[in-house]
Amino acid sequence: MRLPDGPGPEAFQAFFEALDAPAAVCDASLRLVTANDAFHRFCLDHQFSLEDVTRTLAGACVPADGASCDVALGLAGLSGAVLTLSRRGDVVAVRARNDPELARNRLVVAEKALLEQARTEGVLLDLGRSVAEVGGEEELVAAVARGVKELFPGRSFCIRITDSRTGGLTSLYAEGRLKEGAHEPLVLLQRAVEKLNLGRAALPQGRVAVLGEVPLLFVGSTHGVSAPLVASGQLFGAINMEYPEGFEADVQHDERVLLQLASQVAVAVKNAKLIDELTFVRKYLEDLLEKANALILVANRDKQVVVFNQALSALTGFRKEDVLGKDIFWLVPESEHLRLSQVIAAAIRGESVNSFETRLLARDGGEVRVSFATSSMLAHHGEVEGVIAIGQDITVVKELEKRIIHAEKLASIGQLAASVVHEINNPMTAVATYADALLQRSRTTPGANPADQEKLRKILESSHRILRFTRDLVSYARPAQDKPERVQLNAVVDMAVGFCEHVVAQARVSVHREYMELPPLSAVRANLVQVFVNLITNACHAMQPGGAVYLSTRRDGQEAVVTVRDTGTGIDPRHLQRIFEPFFTTKPEGRGTGLGLSICQGIVENHGGRLTVESAVGAGTTFTVRLPLSVE
Repeated sequence: MRLPDGPGPEAFQAFFEALDAPAAVCDASLRLVTANDAFHRFCLDHQFSLEDVTRTLAGACVPADGASCDVALGLAGLSGAVLTLSRRGDVVAVRARNDPELARNRLVVAEKALLEQARTEGVLLDLGRSVAEVGGEEELVAAVARGVKELFPGRSFCIRITDSRTGGLTSLYAEGRLKEGAHEPLVLLQRAVEKLNLGRAALPQGRVAVLGEVPLLFVGSTHGVSAPLVASGQLFGAINMEYPEGFEADVQHDERVLLQLASQVAVAVKNAKLIDELTFVRKYLEDLLEKANALILVANRDKQVVVFNQALSALTGFRKEDVLGKDIFWLVPESEHLRLSQVIAAAIRGESVNSFETRLLARDGGEVRVSFATSSMLAHHGEVEGVIAIGQDITVVKELEKRIIHAEKLASIGQLAASVVHEINNPMTAVATYADALLQRSRTTPGANPADQEKLRKILESSHRILRFTRDLVSYARPAQDKPERVQLNAVVDMAVGFCEHVVAQARVSVHREYMELPPLSAVRANLVQVFVNLITNACHAMQPGGAVYLSTRRDGQEAVVTVRDTGTGIDPRHLQRIFEPFFTTKPEGRGTGLGLSICQGIVENHGGRLTVESAVGAGTTFTVRLPLSVE
């Protein structure tokens, strides 16, 4: 308003510029027209330029005529500088001032936001470490649940892990009360599927649905957010988070953090499933090797045993812990080392060996016969890593072969006996008869030469020895053909003792009997008597005068057991394995043919029984006869 005789516009301009308060003038569009020096200094103090002020004013609302408003100046208003805009007509006056309280409030808000961001990043970092250390899917879900509860306290949430191929649910964790049947099928948000480039055609039909809105899963929820677990273009599940009624939260911020969490979890789920699959395959293969019905042995390039399965452990008696890590040569006798070295060398060269027969040491000090097929064990880069041997126990096979050879030997001896026994027996009978007649005549002739009598006696003894041998051969080749009858085993043993009275008396040993009551059994009486006569005779021959023969009978299940034990010198372990071979004897020359025990073994086995021997040098010998009892 111009006053009569008042100052002109220049005076008002000078006054405006002389003001200590920072001020400026804008037009009705908030374009800056002029500013005083104090306004310039205010901007410099706050590190603003006039361009910053112009941009701030351009974004502000023009106050109504006669009204005023405040506009914060600076980035996010953190400086505390405020512009007060006052409009009068087409002129807007601008006054700049500091507002410490506003700055303080805005700093508190910013600090909270930064702390929340730091907390979120810290939780995500800890979660990343946790999921990297888990050993399976169950541990992973538990770790993710802890992270979600820490990130989003007070919310309900559901973690679902699915099979990437079938879409089947493999793990479920829920914090809150789920609606009945709400966890299936898995519903994905359409915009999330598009953003992650997840092909709908690859999603399992009937198990996964894609909708514009995800239905709520929890009772009492008003709204929620969800994030699919996607890694390498595969779906591994989803995380749903929902808000109860009246819960205030920044939904957009929560969704952004949840998506970030889901991407991290998806990779961990994929890795956990791979680990689970690898663990399953490894365990399956280990069980396959361990429990296979075959002998499986694996050694590395350093010839150390790395696989020793149950079949080998049962065969040798060694525990797996006793063998793993040891040199493979520790398992075989020294005489087999050279052959085994050749097989291992062939495997290292990549060559296979079939039907490699060898011997393995057993825990009890014995040996077992095995046959292996070997092949090279390759590493993933194609280099030979070791040798794998798969085989079978051939101890029984070798024993059968031995028995077959033994049977063939017996058959050949039987044929020999049948063909020559009569040719030998007839002339030897004549020799014995004539020698006996000449000896008797010489004894009755006065003045006969005693030397001639001794020669005749020796001829007679030798003849009888040959005749006994031919009788043994006949008995061996054509044993008695009597029909089996029900016999009392104790009576059979007593009969054998009676037949051996002269042998017992000549050896000057004693016989002790300890019988138990036994039911009758089906047997050829004469044959069994022959068995026990032979065993008792052998026992007498094995002892010095004063020794003792112990005879006992007992029942063991469905078997009758007879033992013949002596207190003699025992049998050398080297001879024990050959004791049932035809013509093998440890008696002095002229006292045995070596056929007695072979005949006994054949008779016992023909009765369905077994004849075994135990002996120790200096501790005597025990023969055990086991015969099946008659079935009532």
